[in-house]
Amino acid sequence: MKSVAIVAAVRCWVEEVVVGLNLCPFARAELIEDRVRFFVSEATDEQQLLTDLQTELERLESDDSVETTLLIHPQVLTDFDDYNQFLDLADRLLEELDFEGVCQIASFHPDYQFAGTQPGDAQNYTNRAPYPVLHLLREASLERAIASFTDVELIPERNIELLEGLGQEKMQALLRACFTDSEK
Repeated sequence: MKSVAIVAAVRCWVEEVVVGLNLCPFARAELIEDRVRFFVSEATDEQQLLTDLQTELERLESDDSVETTLLIHPQVLTDFDDYNQFLDLADRLLEELDFEGVCQIASFHPDYQFAGTQPGDAQNYTNRAPYPVLHLLREASLERAIASFTDVELIPERNIELLEGLGQEKMQALLRACFTDSEK
């Protein structure tokens, strides 16, 4: 699949699910201001992905025009268990680069499943994306956003309640629509 279609599907997900459902109240402004970098990795193994991750972390640190990066990797770590295990390597890379406290990595995957949930539970869709994604965030920006928002600790609970109210079928339809929209 072409990078353009992959980015279109992930952008649709950000617009329609993350921002549209207000799952992350901090995302709208960055999307509107075009400060979100969508990067499709061509990695086919974990080592290549770690190299891309390092490059994107360094870019995020040095390029003030980019506030956050979505590192999309459609060809590697498509299995959620493998993806979940890779997150330890990603955290280790942050440590090796001395980026702990500077950047953090949020994780999204088409088969994301929180511990203690069933695969079909709607709450898993808070972290389900069209493709595997490593979301790179600046810690300082995140801290500013959190400081300007009241009741930030209630966001996960509100999101779970919202998605359970919408149900699994509605959430699946929203994700499927992103693929349909990206093909136009």
